[in-house]
Amino acid sequence: MAQPLWLRIEGARQNNLKNVSLAIPHDRVTVVTGVSGSGKSSLAFDTIFAEGQWRYIESLSAYARMFLERLDRPDVDRIEHIRPAIALEQKNPVRTARSTVGTATELHDYLRLLFAKVGRVHCPRCGSEARSDSAERVADELIDHHPGARALICFPLPDAPRPDPRAFVAALIQRGFARIKVGDALIDLADAQLPWVALPPLDNQPVQVVLDRVTLTPESRRRITDSLEIALGQGDGRAVVEIAGREPLAVSLVFRCPRCDVPLERPQPLLFSFNHPLGACPDCKGFGNILRYDEALVVPDPSRSLGEGAVAPWSHPSGKRHQKQLLKAAKKRGVDISRPYALLPQKDRDWIYQGGDDFPGIQGFFEEVESYRYKLHVRVFLSRYRSQSPCPRCAGARLRPEALTVTVGGATIADWNGKTIEDLNLFLGSLAFSPWEEAVGREALKLLRAKLSFLQRVGVGYLTLGRQTRTLSGGEAQRINLANQLGAQLVGTLYVLDEPSIGLHARDTERLAELCRELAHAGNTVVIVEHDRSFIESSDYVVEMGPGSGERGGAVVFAGTQAEFAKDARSLTAAYLAGRESIPLPLSRREGRHALVIRGAREHNLKNLTVRIPLHTLTCITGVSGSGKSTLVHDTLYRALGRHFKTEPARPGAVDEIRGLEFLKGVHLIDQEPIGRTPRSNPVTYVKAFDEIRKLFAGLPRAKARGLTAGAFSFNVPGGRCEACQGDGLQKLEMYFFEDVYVTCQECEGKRYRPDVLQVTYKGRNISQVLRQTVDEAVEFFASQPVLARRLKVLQEVGLGYLRLGQPATTLSGGEAQRLKIAAHLSARLTSDMLYILDEPTTGLHLDDVKKLLVVLNRLVDAGNTVLVVEHHLDVVKTADWVIDLGPEGGAAGGEVVAEGTPEQIAQSVGSYTGKFLRDLLPRPNGQTRHH
Repeated sequence: MAQPLWLRIEGARQNNLKNVSLAIPHDRVTVVTGVSGSGKSSLAFDTIFAEGQWRYIESLSAYARMFLERLDRPDVDRIEHIRPAIALEQKNPVRTARSTVGTATELHDYLRLLFAKVGRVHCPRCGSEARSDSAERVADELIDHHPGARALICFPLPDAPRPDPRAFVAALIQRGFARIKVGDALIDLADAQLPWVALPPLDNQPVQVVLDRVTLTPESRRRITDSLEIALGQGDGRAVVEIAGREPLAVSLVFRCPRCDVPLERPQPLLFSFNHPLGACPDCKGFGNILRYDEALVVPDPSRSLGEGAVAPWSHPSGKRHQKQLLKAAKKRGVDISRPYALLPQKDRDWIYQGGDDFPGIQGFFEEVESYRYKLHVRVFLSRYRSQSPCPRCAGARLRPEALTVTVGGATIADWNGKTIEDLNLFLGSLAFSPWEEAVGREALKLLRAKLSFLQRVGVGYLTLGRQTRTLSGGEAQRINLANQLGAQLVGTLYVLDEPSIGLHARDTERLAELCRELAHAGNTVVIVEHDRSFIESSDYVVEMGPGSGERGGAVVFAGTQAEFAKDARSLTAAYLAGRESIPLPLSRREGRHALVIRGAREHNLKNLTVRIPLHTLTCITGVSGSGKSTLVHDTLYRALGRHFKTEPARPGAVDEIRGLEFLKGVHLIDQEPIGRTPRSNPVTYVKAFDEIRKLFAGLPRAKARGLTAGAFSFNVPGGRCEACQGDGLQKLEMYFFEDVYVTCQECEGKRYRPDVLQVTYKGRNISQVLRQTVDEAVEFFASQPVLARRLKVLQEVGLGYLRLGQPATTLSGGEAQRLKIAAHLSARLTSDMLYILDEPTTGLHLDDVKKLLVVLNRLVDAGNTVLVVEHHLDVVKTADWVIDLGPEGGAAGGEVVAEGTPEQIAQSVGSYTGKFLRDLLPRPNGQTRHH
């Protein structure tokens, strides 16, 4: 391979970078690694990508460039040989239900084009395939099916008043026609002119003009075609072929059902778009579901009777009048108000919902309340009792009925959207298109096949095209974007990726690493922020930032080739990869006296699973992507427990029963959703530490002298904050075709507060300077404040010591947001018998930080709680007390329990991919551990 050119960075000081100078090879894969907070993202995204983006915007119009003076350029002396940059981050910015995997990947656009070009339209009445005729095709069919037969080629005349038959005949002769057919009678026009020949009545009668009489042979093909074309032209697109002894054959250019003769619309691409009025289902407007009042939410506990307040909206003080009305009407009707709602006859339950003569029922109650929908609190109240249900008109397909009558390969576009990417690729490969269909749909088919291949290779083959984009994890969204970039086939581009291995099983990581190498070998520079072992080992060049996090990081510990990296003594990452450092195995595995048992789980691809989760243990759910982990843990277990403890209104996945709930006091889902959508949300407010800081500042002599209360030190309310940016320190610029950009407020210069508030100092620092401290610095700074120090120390324990106290939530990764939530639970008084559910908590963590996180998770378990973790990280799996491995594959080939037991038992399971990789990390019979 030729020697690479180099991207050169000199004097980078962005965030915690300490005057970093570095060279990165072009056309190669470079992995930037290091402990959390060491400056990886500051180097890769805030410096390299930000400079590439700046230079790209600089090439745009004057309108776009007028914002450049306000954009914060990276703090760097010089960057040479930088290419146009594209960032693929582990974020999913999509919030609308209108975006699906199909629309996000453009697969749905290719399908719309394919269906419009080669789709077969079926009659909505009888299901027959619609058609329109052409002279060539009809001529071929006549010769093939009726060789040697005599035929009349005619065209119909519209029914019209014909008071003078002879004048009508004369006009036809003048136009060159010789015969007409009226009913079964064939009339020679030359004879019809003779005065003694009697003509049948022609007034408002169906008349056919005979254009040609011909024998159906291959030699007369040209004549038949020409005659049909003339007949269709003269008959306004309609013609009739009469063959002796056969039914007349109607020929039409009109697109219609041949059986019902009903004209139908020819499909166009917009007909298959659920985001356009032409294609969207008129009832659900293209969403595929409608909001309905849900009996399970209106009566959340069917074991309660009407007298005990089974109807939730009427169990509150505001519904007391309606509850009295219900009980009075029930007694009059003879309904037992002391009987559990679940045991009431269906007719009584229908009466409760629909009402009667003297009782409006639940439905009437909601209709009355809906008249006040203009009030916010009323809309919030109504939303508590509604849930989404499939649209009855389109059955969740999102499209209008006309679009669902069109098929390709015997399947509608809704059927195609319901398939996984992997299944769709197989289905497309199995279809036999006619030469005409192949020619017409060539471009759409080519793009479809290429994009499906790319998506499978990035490891998202288990996703269905109809899956809403907003339900994807950050890692899945990033891999879809990566597939889009592979499809774009750009060269000379700088790609910056943020942990693309997130959400991938160890089996699939190597495939993704190979794709990144392909991207580089095509002539692109690929810079990846990554902790994964196989990604680091497959890279061409490694940069490690460190040595610590926050202020103790920001330096280049190592930069060089893979061979040099493995031997470097200073590198903490290399020490873990070589086995000099490791995450220890627990001395013993907890067994748990009780267990949660999920029986008959069958949501999505789950195949009637029965799973046992030991309580008071650290349990891992593993399996390849798409094997059903999230469906089991989030959609089924969490929602069912949330309903039981009245914390989650969403309908749980299909399950027969969950036993062992009596051993739990509650459930907490600690996911990677952002802690806030604006810069005003930050770590110090989330863990309730800012209240203590504000009280501390308000108690200082200078604050008292100026009459400043704790509220004056809050940036969330008017009083002491800068009103120009409303306490954000940043102002949002709407860039229209670009992502919105936040720039430093010019009024307060990013300090958030008024000048008089900033004059109040504690230990020489004002409130703005305190918010700019890292957690590590703040723990030492507030060491004399025990309550405050304890809340901040929890952030250190979960590996977030490098975060700044006032760091905007918009800049936090999904993994950081999740660990913040863990810290918030730890900072509160720990309770026991709670179930904590975490989804990949190791996201964004270095191996050294994973070791710290495991200490925190075990602390939750030791306090008497159960921690259930969906995780691919093998170092977490090997330390778990119990492992449930799902699979064996993703999508339809998954949804089964491959193995369950201790990590040692999983490692011995022959059919488990997780077990295969675990064997390398667990002691072998001779007591030694083999490392990758």
